[in-house]
Amino acid sequence: MEFGEVPLDRALSAILAHSVALPDGRLRKGKRLQPADLDRLAAAGIGSVTVARLAPTDVDEDAAALAIAQALVPDPAAAGLDLRAVGTGRVNLHAAGPGILRVDAAAIHALNATDPMITVATAPEWQRMDRGGMVATVKIIAYAVDGPALSAACRAGGAALSLLPPRRRRIALIQTRVDPREDGAKGLAAIALRTARLAAKITQTDLVGHRIADLAAAITAIRDCDLILILTGSATSDPRDVAPEALRVAGGQVDHFGMPVDPGNLLFLGALGAVPVIGLPGCARSPALNGADWVMERLICGQPVTAADIQGMGVGGLLKEIPTRPRPRDPAARRPPADPGPVSESDPDLPGT
Repeated sequence: MEFGEVPLDRALSAILAHSVALPDGRLRKGKRLQPADLDRLAAAGIGSVTVARLAPTDVDEDAAALAIAQALVPDPAAAGLDLRAVGTGRVNLHAAGPGILRVDAAAIHALNATDPMITVATAPEWQRMDRGGMVATVKIIAYAVDGPALSAACRAGGAALSLLPPRRRRIALIQTRVDPREDGAKGLAAIALRTARLAAKITQTDLVGHRIADLAAAITAIRDCDLILILTGSATSDPRDVAPEALRVAGGQVDHFGMPVDPGNLLFLGALGAVPVIGLPGCARSPALNGADWVMERLICGQPVTAADIQGMGVGGLLKEIPTRPRPRDPAARRPPADPGPVSESDPDLPGT
């Protein structure tokens, strides 16, 4: 592609690179200049303009962006994604339904390395998506891309994106309580909100005493579910604690304990036969994001989770701390704040102002 300033007699059919203000209006950048446009420029006393002119092997920005998007998602229906061309060298990709995003990061890196004018930006891999959420955007920076470079980019990024839809929709939730007065309502509400985001539903629930025998009996009684969640009234602080041991007594197995995500450290992962089991950390009672969300979302969408997967979540695993955490990670946060003195009712930091 040629780019630069040219006199008007060489600008016919070229692409205007910068908008030009005229007495009778404006010529917008990206416009292919026609004879009438050149007459308006000349009448305004403008003798030259900055333009782009495509070479015979170039592909214009809109066609190039669409080609990249179609290479990333060859079968949108099967991939659970919608392609939306917006012009100016951009195509956005959106989730066709709820699910989690699969990204072939190596393919995206290779695509972005083919030509500086070709760019693809995606949401993080395994991010939960709502219907209509944008998962990626393709943007061609220049007005055109060299055809061979475009072909190389399409090959590099082939089928790199898809949305994994919910597969495990029947969820069993067992809670334990230390205090007989606890009703488990807070935990149930928070977990129900999480599962509903992925079109899953809590179909069985139980509330039992925080004892190995009681919890093991509740686990054994579960029937016809796709995922078992255990939320204990007292934190699980060891692989031999009440919840992991109850799973073993019920005939299940514990595959991994702990995770390098905060909040969410005190999670364990196991199985009862073919049904995955997540021992939830106490922070799951809050609707705020925590490490259990990442494990639960993948399992609901049919993506296996291994101990190695959990151990690899540490980078990016420092999440926002929930305000109700009993022991904040920063010891200084446990100290009561100094008295700031009287505050005016017009203070902008006061709630409701």
